[in-house]
Amino acid sequence: MWEIFKVEFYQWQTILQLVLAIVLGGLIGLEREYRQRAAGIKTYTLVCLAAALFTVLSREAFDIFWIRTAFDPSRIISSILIGIGFIGAGVIFKRPEKIEGITTAAGLWITTAIGISIGCGWYVISILATILVIILLFILRRVDIWFDRFDRKRE
Repeated sequence: MWEIFKVEFYQWQTILQLVLAIVLGGLIGLEREYRQRAAGIKTYTLVCLAAALFTVLSREAFDIFWIRTAFDPSRIISSILIGIGFIGAGVIFKRPEKIEGITTAAGLWITTAIGISIGCGWYVISILATILVIILLFILRRVDIWFDRFDRKRE
């Protein structure tokens, strides 16, 4: 009866990949939540988790079916990116005075890429990319504030 709960090595690897996707996506989402943006920790975590899971599934399916069919796992990755494009477009709003949500859309895009890299097994790259995203979001916010002050002084 307990045989159904027996987990093979490759399944443990997949479980750890999914947990890493939750952690890294959550870290980026935490920064966005702190800034009180529309997409926060839940959205970024789910996007990274979904990208990692779809990539793992496509990789595993490729390993199983590559001899018997013309299955191409890179098509699933491109489909992931198309899907996130629709989500990203949904968070961009045009207001008379400015356009909002572009950083959120870009954040979701890079979070998707991080999830895909986790699914491919590129853990160091995934962690480094997450650190760079968080650093950039903090630094570029300060640059943005500086430019706003500079523009006000010119007026």
